[in-house]
Amino acid sequence: MEIFDRGRNAFSMSVAVAMLAGCSGSPPLGAPGSTPQTSAMAPARALAHRMLPASSHKVLHSFYGHPDGEAATGGLDNLNGTLYGTTFYGGTHAVGIVYSISTDGVETVLHSFGAGSDGIFPYARLIHVQNTLYGTTRDGGTSDKGTVYSISTDGVETVLHSFGGGPDGAKPFGSLTDVDGTLYGTTSEGGTSDKGTVYSITLDGTEKVLYSFGGGSDGAQPSSNVTDVDGVLFGTTRYGGTSDKGTVYSITKGGTENVLHSFGGGSDGAYPSDGLTDVGGTLYGTTDEGGTSDKGTVYSIESAGTEKVLHSFGSGSDGSGPFAGLTDVNGTLYGTTFLGGGIGCFRYGCGTVYSISTDGTEKVLHSFDGSDGAKSEARVLHHNGKLYGTTAEGGAYNLGTVYELPL
Repeated sequence: MEIFDRGRNAFSMSVAVAMLAGCSGSPPLGAPGSTPQTSAMAPARALAHRMLPASSHKVLHSFYGHPDGEAATGGLDNLNGTLYGTTFYGGTHAVGIVYSISTDGVETVLHSFGAGSDGIFPYARLIHVQNTLYGTTRDGGTSDKGTVYSISTDGVETVLHSFGGGPDGAKPFGSLTDVDGTLYGTTSEGGTSDKGTVYSITLDGTEKVLYSFGGGSDGAQPSSNVTDVDGVLFGTTRYGGTSDKGTVYSITKGGTENVLHSFGGGSDGAYPSDGLTDVGGTLYGTTDEGGTSDKGTVYSIESAGTEKVLHSFGSGSDGSGPFAGLTDVNGTLYGTTFLGGGIGCFRYGCGTVYSISTDGTEKVLHSFDGSDGAKSEARVLHHNGKLYGTTAEGGAYNLGTVYELPL
């Protein structure tokens, strides 16, 4: 099967190219032929919801390219009531920004990547430790293999680590996880077999590779964050496992890795892109392919490795391609899909925001129509009874949005 890389997510030509050709005609992020936008495009065509009634969804900001951002792939972090995020493109050098945005929609570019040995192409969402934000860039740094950086709320950015490839990691797509003041993350390449790593890094930049994936049954190309459950880290790999369709794994802080589940495709999921969410000791995640319609799944998995598909996407106005992970709000999970939703948005839909109970009851909360956003790749953030999220495309200039959706 021919595979290409779309920023973090590599997905099959047989599914994705047909979808994307019908959806906008533009190649996905990071795909061959894709180029960053440095000027605003014409406003996106407004399309009515045909399958779902209008929701209370509100666009807080439409990105417009240079010097603003473009393609908000990473989602949002809440620090003291202000939201912070990244865009993959845009900014002064057209290679991404860090921005802040208030809940009433006032957006400020805090940092434009691309100056000297600074990182470029920040894909992942930010996290905060105390009052400082931390993130990763896919490329850039001294070896052009990506970085870990910190940034203050007034925009002072510091590169903490430049990945070097080889036994060190390379190309980090996933966000970071704070465990008692030490950060943990993954790289999709590098390590002893060039199949990716799990690493730790202190807040002052001391990095250590904990585990190098081998590409066989132990998994390959982790592109997501890890989740801490009682001192053990859990994560996913995009490929590898017994069927080369990805895995769920655990790893101790000492570097001992254990595969909990190998995805098999078919009615089981395939190709997980994002990480896991812990709800009372059970982990929940998504795969962007597999399931009964091969349009992705939501699954649960116990720490002992028992996996269960809770929902298969792909019926009617349901979403398709859930690249993003899940957000727990009082025991109900919320997520986004990259495509699907109402048929009024191009051929394959512009994506959805959905809820799903821990027993698998799924409900579409909002179907994007292009004018209000399209192609969400990011987790939603819950704050004060509302969901906040980002889209990679759509909005007034078709360059992505920040949105609000009351629960």
